[in-house]
Amino acid sequence: MKIVLFASAIGLAVAAPAAARQLTIDDVTMLSRVSAPAVSADGHWLVWQQRETDLSIDGGRFDLWRLDLTQDGAVPQQLVAEHDVNETAPQFSGDGTTVYFQSDKGGEDGVWAVDVSGTNARRLTDFKGGMGGFVVAPTGDRIAIFADRLPGAPSLEPPTAKKAALAGNGRSYDQLFVRHWASWADGTRSQLFVLPLGPQGAKGNGVAIEHGLVGDTPSKPFGGPEEVSWSADGKMLYFALREAGRIEALSTNLDIFAAPADGSAPPRNLTAANLATDTLPSVSPDGKTLAYVAMARAGYEADRQVLMLRDLASGTTRALTQAWDRSVGALAWAPDGKSLLVTAEDTQENPIWRVNASSGKVVRLTQAGNVTAFLPMRGGIVYAMNSLVAPDDFFLQPARGGPRRLTAVNADRLAGIDLPSVSRFTFKGAYGDAVWGYVVKPAGLADGARAPVAFMVHGGPQGTSNNSWSYRWNPALFAGAGYGLVAVDFHGSTGYGQGFTDAIRNNWGGAPLDDLKAGLKAATDQFAWLDGDRACALGASYGGYMMNWIEGQWPDRFRCIVQHDGVFDARAMAYETEELWFDEWEHGGKAYHEDPAAFEKWNPVNHVAAWKTPQLVITSEGDYRIPYTQGLAAFTALQRLGIPSRLVVYPGGSHWVTKPKESRQWYHEVLGWLDKYTAAK
Repeated sequence: MKIVLFASAIGLAVAAPAAARQLTIDDVTMLSRVSAPAVSADGHWLVWQQRETDLSIDGGRFDLWRLDLTQDGAVPQQLVAEHDVNETAPQFSGDGTTVYFQSDKGGEDGVWAVDVSGTNARRLTDFKGGMGGFVVAPTGDRIAIFADRLPGAPSLEPPTAKKAALAGNGRSYDQLFVRHWASWADGTRSQLFVLPLGPQGAKGNGVAIEHGLVGDTPSKPFGGPEEVSWSADGKMLYFALREAGRIEALSTNLDIFAAPADGSAPPRNLTAANLATDTLPSVSPDGKTLAYVAMARAGYEADRQVLMLRDLASGTTRALTQAWDRSVGALAWAPDGKSLLVTAEDTQENPIWRVNASSGKVVRLTQAGNVTAFLPMRGGIVYAMNSLVAPDDFFLQPARGGPRRLTAVNADRLAGIDLPSVSRFTFKGAYGDAVWGYVVKPAGLADGARAPVAFMVHGGPQGTSNNSWSYRWNPALFAGAGYGLVAVDFHGSTGYGQGFTDAIRNNWGGAPLDDLKAGLKAATDQFAWLDGDRACALGASYGGYMMNWIEGQWPDRFRCIVQHDGVFDARAMAYETEELWFDEWEHGGKAYHEDPAAFEKWNPVNHVAAWKTPQLVITSEGDYRIPYTQGLAAFTALQRLGIPSRLVVYPGGSHWVTKPKESRQWYHEVLGWLDKYTAAK
């Protein structure tokens, strides 16, 4: 069965000229990126942050833009765009006349405000030491600031006492979580502080509200303001936090806490009975109900997130979506409080759903595409969405009728580029289950011509090769380079029910490899334009692990392999990684020394003698999730065996390549490797 994705439905509304060209990494690195939308309560204005690439700093700069939603055909306008200053995280005042935002003007982040007309920009805060973000109370008289400070700090005021001079600059630790994703622990924690907000701004250092708690709010490294929620009357704050301590490296136990905004009493743990993750607190418009999501299994970072409702007066809690076999990724109350809007992955899409707050009935509201942000408002929903062939833009889903496109921020940059086409397919995989995949066909491929195959394996492992745009592993870029990209959502992928996701546990090299083998065959059987004899495989993180596993278990299938930040030796990984819960859960729930056989069963290092496929190895020195020593060890094995191989190491960096110049280099290396081995023979 073949199903064509209607990804072009959200494509750019521009006509490509006759002499169209292919998409390149130079194009992608220069695209504008929209995010963090905010809508005024009256539905008049949409404001967002927009990133523009600046190659001189090998990064991005952020400005604020606005759009008049009351005018058909309105054109976006810059709201705040000061050179060499980043303006981010817009939030509206209750009356819609003021936009609060974060700015690093002067060298340190603080909270600013500007009239929605774009005039009267002014700084509201004067504390020192910087900040991570903020959330304005719905009453407009308080601001919650989250900022890195030493545990127990009574306010935002930086400490004045300095450490005594030491003979060296070595770090010292007495317990785990010494480093996390891409940074070493420095003794500070992201904490919440509340400042009064008045006509003169939000002056002073505020008051801490997390008395006695040691942890990060929001959680690091991915948490943001979605983990903090005000009560309707502005007197209470609800926030997610995982308490630190000797078990932090083993714990996924985020809890929801409630604390008075004046700091007059210690926070109260509302979800202490659940030892798994509780997060995304959101208070209903009438202030009576707290919505949040909860996982059921401790130590599992990819368990199903069930939408929960807590009556704030009685404390009674109920699971609203327990019967729905999908995992809630984001949530927001509808303005009338009768329903909630959520995102949840479903068969390679990430749409918006409406959940009835009384019955739990779920209705799908959007179709093809990956929704990255959404804002309920009276009369409809504003949302940001992308696809495999289009970066993010904003859309409006009215209460009645079909969606309306609001922006085309990259229309000029993508004009004249012939984007690829996408088709989905399904086949029988491991255990006889239906498994899904997609193929991305190069634009302009002549009738009868065949394209070499780039077989991409996603990471996670609980992730998905879905209908989404990427600035790192971008399927459209591989198609632009002449490759037919094939991706398969093997067992362990998300969006197909929790049982399918769970199937990869203690099974890393089993069912997923069966699916990949069957999926590649199904794709090359169904799509005659794919040249299966000229195929290379590539993947990062878990996908990188699979590249090392394929080297020993499927050594004769591919002309080349690209392995990025992949596990090479499961034993070393068990002791080198930082979030121990991840690795231990994936191999049965015990530490390596308690059950070494579980780790060794799927350990690529045990099958190095069978390796023969040329491999490009890519890693970063600043990746603490899968440390660079794993890539170095894989390269050493390849070199000792005399297998054609190449090593690319990024200094600093992280688990991803994010800098524009490094991204261009990455594609030059990867596509050069593929070109070398897929040339016709």
